[in-house]
Amino acid sequence: MLNSPLWAATAGIALVGLSLPGAEAISNGVARLPVLGYNTWNAYQCNIDEDLLLTTAKLIKSLGLQDAGYSYVNIDDCYAEKNRSASGDIVEDKIRFKGGMKKLNQQIHALGFKTGIYSDSGWFTCAGYPGSFNNEARDAKTFSDWGFDYLKYDNCAIAYDSITRQGIVGRYQRMADALAQISATAKKTFVFSLCEWGWSQVWLWGAQLGHSWRTTGDIAPQWDSLAAIINFNSFITQATDFYGRNDLDMLQLGNGGLTFEEAKSHFTAWALMKSPLLIGTNLSAITPDILGILKNKEILDINQDSVVGKSISPFRWGINPDWTSNSTHPAQYWSGPTRDGTVFMLLNTLKEPSTLSFNLTESPWIRAGRQYSVRDLWAHTDNGTAVRTFTAENVPPHGVIALLLKDAGNEPDGLFPACSVWWQCTDKNGTHVGG
Repeated sequence: MLNSPLWAATAGIALVGLSLPGAEAISNGVARLPVLGYNTWNAYQCNIDEDLLLTTAKLIKSLGLQDAGYSYVNIDDCYAEKNRSASGDIVEDKIRFKGGMKKLNQQIHALGFKTGIYSDSGWFTCAGYPGSFNNEARDAKTFSDWGFDYLKYDNCAIAYDSITRQGIVGRYQRMADALAQISATAKKTFVFSLCEWGWSQVWLWGAQLGHSWRTTGDIAPQWDSLAAIINFNSFITQATDFYGRNDLDMLQLGNGGLTFEEAKSHFTAWALMKSPLLIGTNLSAITPDILGILKNKEILDINQDSVVGKSISPFRWGINPDWTSNSTHPAQYWSGPTRDGTVFMLLNTLKEPSTLSFNLTESPWIRAGRQYSVRDLWAHTDNGTAVRTFTAENVPPHGVIALLLKDAGNEPDGLFPACSVWWQCTDKNGTHVGG
C-alpha cells in the first residue's frame, strides 16, 4: 500500500501524458468498455461443475442481469485435471465437466452470453492446477478451440529466474503474444485480464498487453478491504480509459460482511472508477436489495459510457489532507466527466452519519458562473439546482451519494461574493473583491 503523501502525489502525477510503446496495440475491438459479467471464484472457489455454470447463466438471464448488461460467464480456477494429457494439453476435469468445455460453451453461448476461462503465468495456478508457463501457445489454442472469449491470467507458482530470464512484463507478454497469434490465425479475439495484483506497478504497463489489470490483492467482503482498494486506486485513476482499465477485483455484494449502505458504496466506486464489474455472488440466494444495486441503470450507464472512458478521480480528500494515503479513510470527494454531465461520488468513510459539502468548482469539470441541475443516481430523483455549492446531510455510515450535474445556464445575477472562490476574485482594475 501507499505509505506517504509524497509517494502518493508522485503516483498520481506519474501517468499524466504517459506514452508507452505498444499502448494502443491492445485496442483490438473487444473490451473497449468495462466487461460486465460473472465469475465463479468468490462464491464457489473450487466447488464448480458444468451444471453450476449452466444454472448460473440461466439465473443471470432470468434475474434480468443479462438485460442490464452482464454478458460474460467466467470460470475461475479448479476446472482442470491436475495433470496435462500425454500430448501436453490442459484437460477439463472428467467428472465435473464430463460433457466437455466445448459443449458447455455452446450451451452458454446459446443463451446469449460470452464465456471466460482462467490460467496462470507460472507452473501452476493458485489452486495447484496446471499453469501456462512454457505452454502459452498450446493453451491459447485450447481455450480458443473450447470456445472461450475471455482469459483471466494469474501470477502464482512462478518459475525460477534462471528459467524465465524475464520480469513480470515478459512473463505476461508470452501469453499476450500467444493470444495475438490466435487472433491472427483463428480469427478469435480474447479479452485479456491480467490478475497481477499490482505489485510491479502494473498500471504503468498493463495497457500494452491486456484490457484490465488487477491493482491490489484479493478483495474481502469487509469495509476495511473496500476502503483499502479505493484508497490505493485513488492515486492511479489516470491509467483507466477505453480498452484498458484498473481492475478493483470482483464485486462482493451479497456474500455477507457488508451493510446495505456499504454495498452501495462498493458498487458505486467500482462502477464510476470504470472497473470491470464481475459479480461474485451465489445468485440462487441473492436478495432483492442486492439485485437492485447490481441493476442500477443510471450507475451502469456511466460505467458503460461510450464517449468518456476515464475513471472518476478525487478532487478533495476530505478527512485527510489532499494526496494523503489512508487505507481506512480514502478520499471522499470524487468527480469526472460523462457524456451527459459531471458525475460526483461523495463517500462517507466514517462509522457515523456525516455531512459532506463542497464548492462545485472544486471539480475541474464544472464551469464557474453557471448553475447545475442535480440528479440523484440512487434515489433516481431530480433534486433542483445547485448554485456554487452542494451539501449532502446525514450520509449514512460508510454510505455514498452519487450525483449527475448538468449545466443549467448562468447562475443568478447579483450573487456575493462575485466569485465562488472568493480569495481569487479580482476586479479588472486590480482591486481584490473577496468576501
